[in-house]
Amino acid sequence: MSMDLPLKNIAIVAHVDHGKTTLMDGLLRQSGSFGEREQVVDRVLDSGELERERGITIRAKNCAIIWSGHKINLLDTPGHADFGGEVERSLMMADGILLLVDAAEGPLPQTRFVLQKAMERNLKIACVINKIDRPDARPMEVKAEVEELFLQLASLLNADFDLDIPFLYASSREGWAATSLDAPRKNLHPILDLMASDFFPRPKISEGKDFQMLVTNLSYSPYLGPLVIGRIQAGEVKRLTDYVRLGENDTQEKFKTTAIEVFDKLTMAEVESASAGEIVILAGCAHAKIGDTICAPEHLVPLPRISVDPPTVSIEVSVNTSPFSGKEGTYLTSRKLEEFLLESCRLNVALQYQATDDPKVFILKGRGELQLAIVFEELRRQGFELMLARPKVLYQEGPNGEKLEPFEKLVIDIPEAHIGIVTEKLGLRKGTMTNMAPLGEGRTRMEFEIPSRGLIGYRGTFMTDTRGEGLLSTQFLGHRPYVGDFLSRQNGAIVSDRAGKATPYALFNLLALGEQFVRPGDQVYEGMVIGEHTRKNDTNVNCCREKHLSSVRTAGKDTNVILPPIQDLTLEKALDWIDEDEWVEVTPKKIRIRKKILALNQRSIIR
Repeated sequence: MSMDLPLKNIAIVAHVDHGKTTLMDGLLRQSGSFGEREQVVDRVLDSGELERERGITIRAKNCAIIWSGHKINLLDTPGHADFGGEVERSLMMADGILLLVDAAEGPLPQTRFVLQKAMERNLKIACVINKIDRPDARPMEVKAEVEELFLQLASLLNADFDLDIPFLYASSREGWAATSLDAPRKNLHPILDLMASDFFPRPKISEGKDFQMLVTNLSYSPYLGPLVIGRIQAGEVKRLTDYVRLGENDTQEKFKTTAIEVFDKLTMAEVESASAGEIVILAGCAHAKIGDTICAPEHLVPLPRISVDPPTVSIEVSVNTSPFSGKEGTYLTSRKLEEFLLESCRLNVALQYQATDDPKVFILKGRGELQLAIVFEELRRQGFELMLARPKVLYQEGPNGEKLEPFEKLVIDIPEAHIGIVTEKLGLRKGTMTNMAPLGEGRTRMEFEIPSRGLIGYRGTFMTDTRGEGLLSTQFLGHRPYVGDFLSRQNGAIVSDRAGKATPYALFNLLALGEQFVRPGDQVYEGMVIGEHTRKNDTNVNCCREKHLSSVRTAGKDTNVILPPIQDLTLEKALDWIDEDEWVEVTPKKIRIRKKILALNQRSIIR
């Protein structure tokens, strides 16, 4: 890939599931980035195992294409609100954004979030109304909603922002885009042409010849070691040259660049040097953190550090202390667990680590349950055993000493038949409805303002209440006065009162108590939660009881035991469900729920 071509750095941003990654696939294919016979999977940029399983983008990705004599660095960003830190980092490297909006759903909270961040940075913005092929598409209404959102944000920011924004209409799944609804629908060339046009500016760079770069991402190569990623702000970087890393608290580290890489299609190409405006990957700097500045030794001037919205949720993380500790995992020590958590925070500016007085327990803070659950799912798959407490929101103290808690704007699209149950459940969680409007096709959009703690454990309930047909999205509103207590969980737990193996006979006789989490043959221990009680109190049971055999046989006594199917607990479901006196036990093979105090005679039976 030629280094002499004019350069563009463009981020593709949107609300979750509005088609960013699918569009990136199409742009890579139609720009000639893949060979004729090259076999390419769908959603090629979602390379992580968890990303492909869940169908969401978790980490921002970079790639590069050549079009109309321009090199275009494309940044694919996550759409979920919990990964907002990834979006903010990507925007630090971009000079323009391509905003995708679903032609049926229209702009949603995360659309507003990414648009506001882009406008704060005064980036050039073009809008693609995607999924035009949907039967419920309403492109002209959505265009009007997007224009209204632009005007609202421009007024909010008091910014002299260029509101002459081009709109394109596309179906990324079918691989076409058009400049108007009546234009021919052949391919994605209109989007590629727009990105290569003069509408999107060349990278903004600082004056001066001395090298200067902000570290916006970190990676690791088994061949090159630790890697730092960022956009060159000024000057030129050369291989085998000495530079200085400026860290927090005026720390400095001298190092030599052992390799320089730039993005080339889906891979990286090694180069001898790179100039201002280019996004580069540097090897040789071992201890960099996101937000550090790398610069020439003769020009030690730090760039402003990356600042992202603060965490709103925290989870206590502990080494596994259950009776099954060490039976299913490889890594069991607090030292190894602490190392992983510190590394996770180093790679993600939206995460924060905190030690506690107990050397076995740590605290991880983040933007939301999903973001934290992803970290722990990665831990689990690497062979760790650990325990997690119920997620807690992070409170603040107001100017007059009052307690402030984080609030979210909740936007939901649901079938009209489910309005009653959803409104009732959100009312119990201190949610206040602020808007309600019909969307057509028997669906309604509702907006609520709700404490963040009211959303802990709600996503699973919401999907059950709407039979999987509801769409839910959130936006952080800030901290407001505490609105009072409410029950975190309506029902109690069914708890095993002894260790052993769960039997079909015992489980069958416990069916009336509530939903069960274990199957016949599963090993249990005293204090392990084996189900959800139908009442508000906990109940302790013997789930290992065998049927006593006798010589007496009567007709109908030996009936076949049929138990309902049991779904495996997922990490999100377990974190949503647990109460303050419980842990989620996480191992590579199993997710269990247990009481913090295992012994029956040491904990209260009444909730």
